[in-house]
Amino acid sequence: MKWTRHFSKRLPGAKVGSMFNESDLIKRNGGSVKKISRIGIDISRTVFQLHAATASGEVVWRKRISRSEVLDVMRQVPVCEVGIEACSGAHYWGRELEALGHAVKLIPPQYVKPFVKRNKNDAADAEAISEAMSRPTMRVVRVKSVAQQQLGQLHRARELMVKQRTALVNEIKGFMHEHGVLLQCGRGKLRSEYLEKLERHGARLGEATKRLMESLFDQLANATAAIQVHENEIQALHVGNELSVRLTSIPGVGVLTATAVIAAFGDAKQFKDGREFAASLGVVPRQHSSGQTERLQGISKRGDPYIRKLLAQGGQSVVNVQSHVNETENS
Repeated sequence: MKWTRHFSKRLPGAKVGSMFNESDLIKRNGGSVKKISRIGIDISRTVFQLHAATASGEVVWRKRISRSEVLDVMRQVPVCEVGIEACSGAHYWGRELEALGHAVKLIPPQYVKPFVKRNKNDAADAEAISEAMSRPTMRVVRVKSVAQQQLGQLHRARELMVKQRTALVNEIKGFMHEHGVLLQCGRGKLRSEYLEKLERHGARLGEATKRLMESLFDQLANATAAIQVHENEIQALHVGNELSVRLTSIPGVGVLTATAVIAAFGDAKQFKDGREFAASLGVVPRQHSSGQTERLQGISKRGDPYIRKLLAQGGQSVVNVQSHVNETENS
């Protein structure tokens, strides 16, 4: 049995690697051109796949172009809706396409996947994006500004250093425990306790181990310094952002929480109320309901774990402060 590979059907104006030419497309279609309502774009590092369709879903053309051709092609396309999977590079392309007048929809990948037909390839992904964005109830992600991305990157870099610092503290304590020396204090007094124990139990450690511990403490100091640098940058951006300053007026919301929310959601006008905001963070129960039977399970935790952690810490601090106030009043 002879097997052949299946490729996407080339429609008028769909030459691979060629620039879009509307007049040529009109000629190929017998002097008429279908009105493009939406374009799904599957982005990658070097090659982009475009899928143009009418309002009814009829395919106008499919196009595979290089990264450098994207903006030139989209300048020649009539203003329409453009759909892209929400990923790290999607916000940059969203801003660039909005500057050309297009209405950009960023769709979470998990909402696009059900629309992929059979085999997965760039053409199928672009078509799936086009189909997903046509749904009136489809949930989309707002295009982030450069300022939002800067804040988000600072938070991720800070969180990375916090994890590294925690790992170093645990490693230092673990190494010393292997030599029968127990370090019990917190991170702030860890080095002073180490030096104190070193005077009393230094004979247990070899010279290589002592040099290793000094190296780990140097890395710990560098991680702490990096965290402080990132926090200073976040503080500077917070002061210049009116929305972020207003958020800090809420009890339990500090600079980190306020800026993290701004970085993730901007002005949050995409939410109708606080319940939708909470649902976007995953602070809602999972459901497994059917018919007249409603089954609510545990908190789903599907949203942003970093912001959820900050809000939980802020809420705990409010509870602790109020408990202290109540104890003081009762005494």
